[in-house]
Amino acid sequence: MACLERNNKILLSLMRQPGNDLCADCGTPGPDWASYTLGIFVCLNCSGIHRNLPAVSRVKSIRLDFWEDSLVEFMQERGNVVAKAIFEKHVPAFYYRPHQKDCVVLKDQWIRAKYERREFTGENIYFQRVYSSDLFDSTLWKKGRDNKQYLKRIFLLSKKDFTLRYFIKEDSKVPKAVVSMKDLNAVFQPEKIGHAHGLQISYREDENTRNLFVYHEDGQVIVSFFNSIRATRLAYLLKKHPNLRDIDLIPQITTRCLTEGYMEKTGPTQRESFKKRWFMLCSMNRKLLYFKSPLDATDLGAVFIGTENHGYSVSESSRRSTRGGRWCWGITLEIPGRCFVFMCETQQEQREWIEAFRKVISQPMTPEDYSNEANLRRGK
Repeated sequence: MACLERNNKILLSLMRQPGNDLCADCGTPGPDWASYTLGIFVCLNCSGIHRNLPAVSRVKSIRLDFWEDSLVEFMQERGNVVAKAIFEKHVPAFYYRPHQKDCVVLKDQWIRAKYERREFTGENIYFQRVYSSDLFDSTLWKKGRDNKQYLKRIFLLSKKDFTLRYFIKEDSKVPKAVVSMKDLNAVFQPEKIGHAHGLQISYREDENTRNLFVYHEDGQVIVSFFNSIRATRLAYLLKKHPNLRDIDLIPQITTRCLTEGYMEKTGPTQRESFKKRWFMLCSMNRKLLYFKSPLDATDLGAVFIGTENHGYSVSESSRRSTRGGRWCWGITLEIPGRCFVFMCETQQEQREWIEAFRKVISQPMTPEDYSNEANLRRGK
């Protein structure tokens, strides 16, 4: 009993040390599980992934399981900081490191890449060559533009001309589309797409935002494709901004929108009927995009969100929807020359949208933002 209490006390003390106080794989605070074969402290969710890798990782609960003296000694010798120096020694700058709220496939493949395939220890250079190659191809299931059917398509990433092409057939000579890396963004959207490995790719096409929805049954394939997009995007950004470092450009490679969901929208005179639309607010390009439904291929419109000094503001609205709308939690968005009125279904959604709008409005604009604002106004 004394040995059990002593070991439990040692483990709890180790768990609170800097480095060990965050999950070794996703950064969740206060991990209370550990892999006693790898010597790392992990959160409950990541421990479930480790259970699927019994050949390389065995896990125990810090608080609930019995720990032998030898295992406690190993945890004292190893820990997250030492393990990171081993298993994350050569992680490419573009490679996405998942966070607490990321989807399961990103966490699963990050853990498998580190400990099962040992991609970043320097032992296996095959994967480094794949990611750094000038061409990367993958066959994925892509949603049709005007229907819900998913069809196989061949995707080709090129660092030579910084493009993503996709082809209808393997022997096709002419691509269905050629997408520039300039405005391309990729983000996992499993709930929206309805598949655990669902990936959304967005880019500019003429004056609109175009969406591609793809997936692959194999998690390793889709995550490798995602990281190859990031590698190609980083190469593009480095050429565009030769004086900037990788660390400065990493936040621009791919990014999630601040918030998205349904709101009701009226027209410019505010006398038109309210219509339900799917909205996405992106902080990177300061745009509010709206679609008829979440899986639309092309947006119906876009609103640039500038700063308060330039006439942009957001506030709660008490106006009830009386022209075809059903919701009553209002938002008023003021921009130069126009006032937008939106309606949310719940007060919580209203608060989340207002907070997201204010976050964008509070960010200073870059020279590129001014250019985007002018281009969007000319487009209207």
